[in-house]
Amino acid sequence: MNKLNQLQNYLKENEYDAAFITTPDNVFYFSHFKSNPHERLLGVMVFKDAEPFLICPKMEAPDAKASGWNGEIIGHLDTDNPWELLAQAVQSRGVQMTTMAIEKSHLTVERLEALQQIYPQANFVRLDDQINQYRVIKDEVEIEKLRKAASLADFAIEVGCKEIAEGKTEMEILTAIENAIKEKGCSMSFETMVLSGPKTASPHGTPGDRKIQKGDMILFDLGVIYDGYCSDITRTVAFGEPSEAQKEIYNAVRQANEGAIAAVKPGVRAMDLDKIARDTISDAGYGEYFTHRLGHGLGISVHEFPSVTGTNEMELSPGMVFTIEPGIYKADVTGVRIEDDVVVTENGVEVLTKFTKELVVLS
Repeated sequence: MNKLNQLQNYLKENEYDAAFITTPDNVFYFSHFKSNPHERLLGVMVFKDAEPFLICPKMEAPDAKASGWNGEIIGHLDTDNPWELLAQAVQSRGVQMTTMAIEKSHLTVERLEALQQIYPQANFVRLDDQINQYRVIKDEVEIEKLRKAASLADFAIEVGCKEIAEGKTEMEILTAIENAIKEKGCSMSFETMVLSGPKTASPHGTPGDRKIQKGDMILFDLGVIYDGYCSDITRTVAFGEPSEAQKEIYNAVRQANEGAIAAVKPGVRAMDLDKIARDTISDAGYGEYFTHRLGHGLGISVHEFPSVTGTNEMELSPGMVFTIEPGIYKADVTGVRIEDDVVVTENGVEVLTKFTKELVVLS
């Protein structure tokens, strides 16, 4: 059953008249149309028992059609009121709007008020959790795209390692990585991080003009989009022989990463994975320096449902894809994070990211 039919059945079961999908990644999930509309209105309106339509900037309508969307496309000019066009399209289908499901985490107050003005009697209910339930389980087509995205991430780390040299800046290495990915016809899934020396101790640090020096640890955090699906990998390498303290931190993070991955299988809770990694790091004496969750869902979005935290009781199911990325950030020694993308299989786990987790020492 295709994704739109699945959503229509959900609307029928709950007696909702329509669902209005507005997150660009969810629009892509249901329509195959990828767009960044900026401030302009983009959405897919799906009805309980009428034909769906897609509304987008008029200049993007040909792209929407080329993406494979076979339903009606309503294109709006910058001089149009898109809400009037939306209301006309609903009216032409004879739909009496009493209950509309919306993405409450995405729809702005201003846009909700625009819908309330058109449908003052309507009840607006939350759609977010239902879409999460659809997207959290990837089919084999999606998993294959994620495999390819992960292999491109592995390649990007290789490029980064080859570029490391004394006196080179973080931004020079970052540029070489991104250019290599562009040459393969792909783009990055988020802003690439190349952090060196003391900057590795900032989990979300900003690359800059710091020059690489002997004795630096260097942290790469990057991802690549392949056919609409994202990868996300982190590796930390040494430039010159690392100190014993740096090796100790690296080994603790690696054990946490590998221990959590080894526990992945259907029925295990997300919180169990977080606990395994956190306990490993705490037992090594670095508990206070692991300051973020263990991981996050991965797919069309680089961060998606579920969140792999110490409080998430959700049980893993086959087809779930998420990251496992423990880290230790000790400013006077180094920061280390090791991140992999994993798929829950019928009886265990498949690790998509393959770049070595041995401590790479570059000279």
